Amino acid sequence: MPTVSHRRPRMRRFTVLAATSVALACGLSAVPFVVSAHAAPDLDHSVLPARDGWAAQGTGTTGGAKARDSRVFTVSTRAQLAEALSAGPATEPRLIRVKGTIDANTDDDGRRLGCEDYAAGTGYSLASYLKAYDPAVWGRSKVPSGSQESARSAAQRKQAARVVLNVPSHTTIVGVPGTNAGLTGGSLQLKNADNVIIRNLTFSDTRDCFPQWDPTDGSTGNWNSAYDGISLRGATHVWADHNTFTDSPHFDQANPRYFGREYQVHDGTLDITNASDLVTVSYNRFSDHDKTMLIGSSDKDTKLRVTLHHNVFQGTVQRAPLTRVGQVHLYNNLYDTTERNGYSFGYSINSRAKAQVVAEYNYWTVPSGGAASRLLTGDGTGSLAGTGNLVNGTVTDLVAAYNAANPKKKIQPTVNWKPALSAGLEKSAAALPRTLPRTAGAGVLSASGALAKNTTRAS
Repeated sequence: MPTVSHRRPRMRRFTVLAATSVALACGLSAVPFVVSAHAAPDLDHSVLPARDGWAAQGTGTTGGAKARDSRVFTVSTRAQLAEALSAGPATEPRLIRVKGTIDANTDDDGRRLGCEDYAAGTGYSLASYLKAYDPAVWGRSKVPSGSQESARSAAQRKQAARVVLNVPSHTTIVGVPGTNAGLTGGSLQLKNADNVIIRNLTFSDTRDCFPQWDPTDGSTGNWNSAYDGISLRGATHVWADHNTFTDSPHFDQANPRYFGREYQVHDGTLDITNASDLVTVSYNRFSDHDKTMLIGSSDKDTKLRVTLHHNVFQGTVQRAPLTRVGQVHLYNNLYDTTERNGYSFGYSINSRAKAQVVAEYNYWTVPSGGAASRLLTGDGTGSLAGTGNLVNGTVTDLVAAYNAANPKKKIQPTVNWKPALSAGLEKSAAALPRTLPRTAGAGVLSASGALAKNTTRAS
């Protein structure tokens, strides 16, 4: 188990560079980070501002801001993160500071684990799996079952035990500025958790070693994987802010194809399902990914009141987001639909299963030859009320453009609710291509929670 020290650091005002240098020099590892009771609010102890999206409803979202000194941790390994998440009473506030990039595919001694480690002892091999479920042998009318499917499932469970980390209620997880803080290959799962804040982290290459073949998925079958960067299942009052989600360095174009379909090892980035509710997703960067964000696990899901504002979607194929059932507010988001790293654009927003979406003052960059009718999609039951949305700088009625091209599955242009929680809404999207690339994503916040000076972001 990681050693926990009770050293009490002196409190000073640091620039981002100075704070980072001190943290690295001290070599802190799972050390409670004590903040003076008289210190001004900082990034670690920030709470969701009033009226900032659905997560501000009711009691609001404070995460672990009130954590006692003994429940404030700085972690830099998977083992330390797991310990901090499980330490002490689950109902007490905790604050977890992530320093550097944590590799979730490691054992408790820090040894890197590969797919072969998870497969060991299960009887699974990809070659055997492909042989058993080749459509020429297995057919296309039923999902795989039998010894190799059982072995695949067992290997997947072994990986899940490592890479899926459960986040309890009243928790803040925040990246230490200047340390490239994040989680690679891992998934934070918020299952029935309430009051959680996740900020300033990069989630990269959350990869499933053991995708399942489903010949009944679509007309030609599909390979389906598990694990999202962040997964909300029955979670409430959640604020995800200033994070970056990416498949890098393993882009989908490197995936092989079996049975004529891509061997997809990535699932979602931030999925909000199973009656999750009161969620604000702000100032995040979603890049180089296929199935980006799912709001609602099925057409029979419930609740799902979610706000997305000031996020950047770049090199995303679809589900930005896919919405079911709930009341979803999208404002001041930037969508760049240019192909990037092999990710070819499909659509941005999917309103289905009677979803009630309000999309206002968002900006789409569409390359030459692109059509506004492709920015939306639906099943004919969803709604989307829009205003002030720009496509290449021109105000565009996205629903009218979609409906003209899809008369059999029209999106309704009115909704049955009116957003009341929209702090920071800018009633013009014109500046978003200039401002959001500099202000969204991980690594742009200072220790005070403000934007670092002279921040630059790649577009």
